[in-house]
Amino acid sequence: MSVHPHAHHHAHGALTASAAIASVCTAFFLLLLKGFAAWQTGSVAMLGSLADTSLDLLASLVTLYGVRLAATPADQDHRFGHGKAEALAALFQVGIIAVSAVGIGWRAVGRLIAGETTANAEYGIGVSIVAILATFGLLYYQRRVIARTGSVAIEADHVHYQTDLLLNLSVIAALVLDQYLGLTGADPVFGIGIALWLAFGAWRASSRAIDQLMDREWPEEKRQRFLAVAARHPELKGIHDLRTRTSGAHDFVQFHVWVDPDMTVAEAHRVMDEVEHKLAYEFPGSEILIHVDPEGQVDHPGDTLRESDESRGYK
Repeated sequence: MSVHPHAHHHAHGALTASAAIASVCTAFFLLLLKGFAAWQTGSVAMLGSLADTSLDLLASLVTLYGVRLAATPADQDHRFGHGKAEALAALFQVGIIAVSAVGIGWRAVGRLIAGETTANAEYGIGVSIVAILATFGLLYYQRRVIARTGSVAIEADHVHYQTDLLLNLSVIAALVLDQYLGLTGADPVFGIGIALWLAFGAWRASSRAIDQLMDREWPEEKRQRFLAVAARHPELKGIHDLRTRTSGAHDFVQFHVWVDPDMTVAEAHRVMDEVEHKLAYEFPGSEILIHVDPEGQVDHPGDTLRESDESRGYK
């Protein structure tokens, strides 16, 4: 028995696509501004911010493609849907962030050795302030979409733009220290710091995407909450062999339940429908598969827990 929440997945797809489009538009706008500022100032920190925004635009385009593909309904060749396209898009972003970090770090070290200086700080500072305001708006919208969809691709994009916020603040600090306070090495030092932060962001953003590709189990708290909801039905004698995974915005769950061996097929079907209804309400967007066993049957010794145990679930 299974539940296929297609309407829920369609709504998630529309939200993630809108967030990706907002990201593309923001990146394109900032690319034009920062290109002008980098030309006027010659700042390596601004150049690093420009490079990051260029890669932001590319990453956002890939994210847009990924979330649209992930929202595509299951077909003959992809029976579990296309949700992992989001994780692949997120990993692509991780690669872009890593390349950006290496490039910025290399340029900053060269600038520090050469002792070059910046110019026209007012252009860089003004553009960075505009970029901060635009990025704050995008981050706010992305947070709302992530809270509603749990999209790993939008979350990776969100991490990237959080880094962009730090980049813009660093550019302002570097230009002020370099031109107004006379600390000529400040700009490349900030560039190196930006490169290190980007590398950390790449590592952090990769974790959840890899978890999805490897079909990692849900967090324990979520698993226990799921078991608690399922175990409320008075005619279930126990739950075992719980398996969970996430693919994009789609959750997949399968588990076995024990019922009275004398229960008819029709009665068992009624009970499963009632359990599925409760779970679909508490965990929208989940595709649920339940296998019915007569009470006491053990498919995998050591992995079962009887109804008399406190959680009536699987550990």
